[in-house]
Amino acid sequence: MPGLPGVPSQPRPAPVLFTAACPDCRARFELSAGALRLAIGASARTTFYSFTCPECGAAVRKPAGERIVELLTGGGVRTLRLHSTV
Repeated sequence: MPGLPGVPSQPRPAPVLFTAACPDCRARFELSAGALRLAIGASARTTFYSFTCPECGAAVRKPAGERIVELLTGGGVRTLRLHSTV
Protein backbone atom coordinates (compact mmCIF):
# COMPACT_ATOMS: atom_id res chain seq x y z
CA MET A 1 0.00 0.00 0.00
CA PRO A 2 1.58 3.34 -0.98
CA GLY A 3 2.07 5.99 1.69
CA LEU A 4 0.37 9.37 1.83
CA PRO A 5 1.80 12.06 -0.44
CA GLY A 6 4.39 14.14 1.38
CA VAL A 7 4.56 11.75 4.36
CA PRO A 8 7.66 9.56 4.52
CA SER A 9 6.88 5.88 4.97
CA GLN A 10 8.35 3.91 7.85
CA PRO A 11 10.39 0.85 6.87
CA ARG A 12 8.94 -2.39 8.21
CA PRO A 13 11.18 -4.19 10.66
CA ALA A 14 12.47 -7.57 9.52
CA PRO A 15 10.63 -10.47 11.16
CA VAL A 16 12.45 -12.02 14.09
CA LEU A 17 13.47 -15.65 13.61
CA PHE A 18 14.52 -18.01 16.39
CA THR A 19 16.74 -21.06 15.88
CA ALA A 20 15.31 -24.20 17.45
CA ALA A 21 15.85 -27.95 17.41
CA CYS A 22 13.56 -30.92 17.86
CA PRO A 23 14.63 -33.49 20.46
CA ASP A 24 12.59 -36.20 18.67
CA CYS A 25 13.83 -36.01 15.07
CA ARG A 26 16.91 -33.83 15.78
CA ALA A 27 16.02 -31.38 12.99
CA ARG A 28 17.29 -27.80 13.31
CA PHE A 29 15.22 -24.94 11.89
CA GLU A 30 14.16 -21.33 12.28
CA LEU A 31 10.77 -20.36 13.68
CA SER A 32 8.95 -17.04 13.62
CA ALA A 33 7.66 -15.49 16.84
CA GLY A 34 4.15 -16.64 15.90
CA ALA A 35 5.24 -20.29 15.91
CA LEU A 36 6.40 -20.16 19.55
CA ARG A 37 4.54 -19.86 22.86
CA LEU A 38 6.10 -18.82 26.16
CA ALA A 39 4.63 -19.72 29.55
CA ILE A 40 6.00 -17.88 32.58
CA GLY A 41 5.29 -19.57 35.88
CA ALA A 42 6.23 -19.01 39.50
CA SER A 43 9.32 -21.22 39.25
CA ALA A 44 11.92 -22.45 36.78
CA ARG A 45 9.95 -25.71 36.45
CA THR A 46 6.84 -23.88 35.29
CA THR A 47 8.56 -21.47 32.90
CA PHE A 48 8.94 -22.92 29.42
CA TYR A 49 8.51 -22.31 25.72
CA SER A 50 6.81 -24.62 23.26
CA PHE A 51 6.40 -25.15 19.54
CA THR A 52 5.44 -27.80 17.02
CA CYS A 53 8.33 -29.28 15.04
CA PRO A 54 7.83 -28.37 11.38
CA GLU A 55 9.68 -31.55 10.33
CA CYS A 56 8.01 -34.34 12.33
CA GLY A 57 5.03 -32.59 13.94
CA ALA A 58 6.11 -33.35 17.52
CA ALA A 59 4.92 -31.04 20.30
CA VAL A 60 8.11 -29.69 21.89
CA ARG A 61 8.37 -28.11 25.33
CA LYS A 62 11.67 -26.75 26.63
CA PRO A 63 12.63 -24.93 29.83
CA ALA A 64 13.10 -21.18 29.53
CA GLY A 65 15.64 -19.52 31.75
CA GLU A 66 15.83 -15.79 32.36
CA ARG A 67 17.82 -15.06 29.18
CA ILE A 68 15.50 -17.13 26.96
CA VAL A 69 12.46 -15.35 28.44
CA GLU A 70 14.11 -12.00 27.70
CA LEU A 71 14.91 -12.95 24.08
CA LEU A 72 11.49 -14.44 23.35
CA THR A 73 9.48 -11.59 24.86
CA GLY A 74 11.70 -9.03 23.11
CA GLY A 75 11.14 -10.86 19.84
CA GLY A 76 7.37 -10.71 20.07
CA VAL A 77 6.56 -14.27 21.18
CA ARG A 78 3.09 -14.55 22.73
CA THR A 79 3.38 -14.98 26.47
CA LEU A 80 1.09 -16.66 28.97
CA ARG A 81 1.61 -15.83 32.62
CA LEU A 82 0.71 -18.77 34.83
CA HIS A 83 -0.82 -17.98 38.20
CA SER A 84 -0.12 -19.88 41.36
CA THR A 85 -3.10 -21.69 42.93
CA VAL A 86 -1.61 -21.60 46.44
